[in-house]
Order: sequence, then C-alpha cells, then structure tokens
Amino acid sequence: MKHIFLRITGLAFIAIAINSCNKDLNRYPANTYNVNQVYSTPEGYTQAIAKVYGAFALTSSNGPASSDVQGVDAGTSDFLRLFWNTQELTTDEAICAWNDPGVPDFHNLDWASNNLILLGLYTRSIYQITVCNDFLRNSTDAALASKKFSSADVTNIKYYRAEARFLRAFQYWVLMDEFANPPFITDSLAVGSIPHQIQRKDLFNYIESELLSCSADMAAPKTNQYGRADQAAAWALLARLYLNAEVYTGTARYTDAITYSEKVINSGYSLDPDYQHLFLADNNVNNPEVILPIQYDGVNTQNYGGTTFIINSEISAGMNPAAFGVPSGGWGGNRATPAFGNLFPTLDTTVDKRAIFYGTESKIVDVTNFDQGLQVVKFKNITSTGETPPGGGTYASTDFPLFRLGEQYLIYAEAVLRGGTGGDINTAVSYINLLRTRAYGNASGNITASDLTLPFIINERGRELWWECFRRTDLIRFGEFTSSAYLWPWKGGISNGTAVSSKYNIFPIPLSDIQANPYLVQNPGY
Repeated sequence: MKHIFLRITGLAFIAIAINSCNKDLNRYPANTYNVNQVYSTPEGYTQAIAKVYGAFALTSSNGPASSDVQGVDAGTSDFLRLFWNTQELTTDEAICAWNDPGVPDFHNLDWASNNLILLGLYTRSIYQITVCNDFLRNSTDAALASKKFSSADVTNIKYYRAEARFLRAFQYWVLMDEFANPPFITDSLAVGSIPHQIQRKDLFNYIESELLSCSADMAAPKTNQYGRADQAAAWALLARLYLNAEVYTGTARYTDAITYSEKVINSGYSLDPDYQHLFLADNNVNNPEVILPIQYDGVNTQNYGGTTFIINSEISAGMNPAAFGVPSGGWGGNRATPAFGNLFPTLDTTVDKRAIFYGTESKIVDVTNFDQGLQVVKFKNITSTGETPPGGGTYASTDFPLFRLGEQYLIYAEAVLRGGTGGDINTAVSYINLLRTRAYGNASGNITASDLTLPFIINERGRELWWECFRRTDLIRFGEFTSSAYLWPWKGGISNGTAVSSKYNIFPIPLSDIQANPYLVQNPGY
C-alpha cells in the first residue's frame, strides 16, 4: 500500500454536495459540516487540505458508489475521467467503443449543452473550487490569529492556503480552457450569492494573478511532500497558460511561456530515465520528473475513474489483462486511431519507446468494435518489477502526472519557434533531444535546428504527451481541431474525417445552469 498524503478516511464531515441545477452554486459544505470541529486544531486543517487534494482523486468521501456531484453516475463523476474524455476522445488519440450517454458525441464532435459528461466536468470543477473556497475562508490571517496555534502550525497552514489557491486556479484553468466563460466564485463572495459569469479574458487575468501571487507563498521546488504542489507546479501552470494565451485572450504571451518553462527546467527536476516508468503503479517511487501528480491507490482511493478508468478502458479480455494489472479482464473501450499511430516510426517500442501499443491492427470500420483500432497499453497497474499492487487490481494504484518536466521542454521549444524572446533555438533543440534520446535509447532519433518546426512540435507533443490530457488543447492552438487542416478517422462522425463548426473549439455551458442562473449567457452557437 502506498503512503499518500491525501488519505481522507473520516473526512465525510466536510463533504459538499453540488447539484448544478441549484442556483446557489456558492455553498458551504453540506449539513454535516461543522466549522468549529474541522478548523479547531492544526490536525483539522491538515485533514481539510487533504480533502482539497482528495477531491481530485475521489468521487466522494463515502466510497466508489457515491459522488459529491449530483446528476451524473458516480462511476463517471471522477475529475480525471471526465477531463480525459473531453481532452482525448475528441481527438485522433482516442476513440471509444461504448455507446454510453454522451460518449459518442466526443469523437463525432457533435455535442450539445445537455451532454452528461460535460455537465459532470463542469460541476466537478465547480465543486473542487467550492472545497478550495471553504478552506480559504477559514485560513485567513484573521481566522488563524484567533486559534492560538504555534508559529510552526501557522506556517504550515499558510503553505496549505497557498496550495489551495493554486488548486483553485488549476480548476479555473480547466473551466476557462473548456467552457471559456464560466460562473465565477471566490472565497470573498458571500455564501448563498448567485455567481455572475466571467469572460474568458478576465478569467485568464485572474488565474495569472493568483498563480503569480500564491507561488511566492508555496514551498520551494522539490521540498514539499510528494503529491503536494510546490512553486514549480505554479510555474508549470503559468507556462501552460502563457503558451495558450493567444487562444484564450487574442494576445500572444510566448516570451512569458519561455520565462516560466525555464524556471521549472532550472528548478532541479530531471527526466525519468525510463519513459514507461512514468505510467506504472510505482511511478511515485524515485521519479525525478513528475512535478505534481493526482495520487491513486488501490486501497485508499477507490473509484471507477482516474487511472482505474484509463487502464481498464484500454484493456480487453483477449489482451492478457493480468499482465497489465487488470486480472478482472478490463472493459474494452478506448483505443487510438490509425492517424495517431502514424506519428510513430513503428507501432511498437523497437524504435521509439513511447509507442506503447498492443498489436498493429488499426483500421476502424465499426466504431463500436473495440478490436478495431490501435490498442493501447501506455498506463498499467503493475510496478516496474511486474507486480500487481495491493488492492488486487480492481482499482489502480498508478498516479497520473498533471505536470512533468517533459511538457516544459516542449513548451520552451514551441514558444521559441513562435517568436518568444529570452530563449534560443539551440537550447530548444537540446531539450527536444533529451526527450528523443530517452525515447530512442540513443542519439539515433535526435534532430537539428532545421528539423525543429511547428509541424514537428505538434507531432512530438503527441508522441511524448499522448493520453495525458493535452491533445484537444494542442490541436486547437495549432488550428487543427475543428478545421480540415488535419483529419483523422471518424472525426466529425465520418469514416475518413471531416471539418466541423468552429463553435466546437469551446464546450457549451450545461443547459441546466443556463436555466438556473439568470447571469449566465450560453457560448456562441449552442
């Protein structure tokens, strides 16, 4: 069993039930909440911040059959499962055989404002912001001054507070990236108020300001507990924010992307020498690359989302599932399209070790046939020594990297190519070659400055970061998501792929909230 920070046994007393149909999205925790109990001791603050982190990995504090988010099935209400579906199933990297409500809409690029998965992600992100807001309301200087805690305890709680601000900013980044103009709720808004809508550009400015501010109060890089955010996590999100700034605001910020990616690069992280180790059940051990993960444990974080979902959905009974830590046989749902497979020199790891596929069958005639398509085994519920971790394989113990150094190398290189200042092409090439040397096992895949182009970068990001929740955002930034510039099988619901309306670059605000909140205006085209 892993030792993980976010164990939240006994934290049901700070559960929050969010129903997106309620006008009151700015809420206190539910009626079991007792502020005097939760925040009366330093240990209570530790438990409360564990709940903030735990909201990323659990559907609720009460086990896998229940959810803090109402209106969607508990098994699908996990944050990562929802986010993964929107970022991957909408692209060439993943296509699903299931006909569950809302799932086919994603690869077809034909969703509407009543899509249940979009409702789930939107509501889950608001829920996590609500949890953060509750912690922040109770960790102000004034609140702490009344507690008579030791100076060491107050210092620790202030670190927790900075981390809560970072995690709230991350969830606002998710809402900005996906829904553009969500309702806006902070700890300063009176509980019970109906939140107003914030425009994408204004939300960008808020997220930027929060990250710049809270990073000064966070632990220095590599000094925090594994699984907790430090300054490098805030800088990494800033670099990601600035790389996409032109999409979000209309104004490019590539120089800032270089500045903050380089701050991360110079903060002491290094590449894990084994690419596959990043996606195994002991990836929490001796991993120098991961800046911030979502922690999963087959005993303490049981739910049907997260890496349990990713791993089971990529495995079927005919794929020797026990070899991948899924003795129950897997669910047989998600695989990649042949267009994505074309990014690699071969459909196995003999050349590029990132091509972690199972077999070479890739043509998709029938979307609902899991055996058609390029089967994937990138994430596994086994350790680097081939063992299935405690929990018996029903639930995965593989952590998911939200931020890792490899992404920062790619941000730096792309920002240099797009005209950002403060970096240089030779340094960019050296960073890319670090990734490719790891992938190829030697220098045979290394590139020169003339090879480093924007088409190369979008393909290299695909090879390095696939199935890690980047592809939709990347394709939008490169103008390839909805347009005819890049077609893949069954894009837009057509076997050879087709362009679709540009409105699909942004998801709709869920219909239930449009109907409930008079301050919300639907995104264009929906």
